[in-house]
Amino acid sequence: MNAEMFKTPMEVAVYQLHNFSISFFSSLLGGDVVSVKLDNSASGASVVAIDNKIEQAMDLVKNHLMYAVREEVEILKEQIKELAEKNNQLERENSLLKNLASPEQLEKFQSRLPSETLLPMETQGIETSEHRGQFKGSAV
Repeated sequence: MNAEMFKTPMEVAVYQLHNFSISFFSSLLGGDVVSVKLDNSASGASVVAIDNKIEQAMDLVKNHLMYAVREEVEILKEQIKELAEKNNQLERENSLLKNLASPEQLEKFQSRLPSETLLPMETQGIETSEHRGQFKGSAV
């Protein structure tokens, strides 16, 4: 597998961490992971030592994965925040434009829309007309 195949930083991090953990695990055990065999005649101390090394390696992998996940979460939170701000700005701009548009302009705009989006716009147009009626006579 190649790191270029992954689309997100998280996928790349997991791939790299997987490769790192295999090599780290191998070095802890002093050789190739595949060649490590537990013998029934092995002393209890060596089994405990191997178990401890495996546990250490798993803890290290867990810590690296948690770090990668936290980093990705922070990036996504920032993107969500930016998108929410952009959405609010566009909603305010849309509302302002609707309030400033004349009924003729709204009608002309609605006639250009596809029929499936016309129904929500008609509802919004009614609401906009109601709001515009409240502001009549308050010219600045």
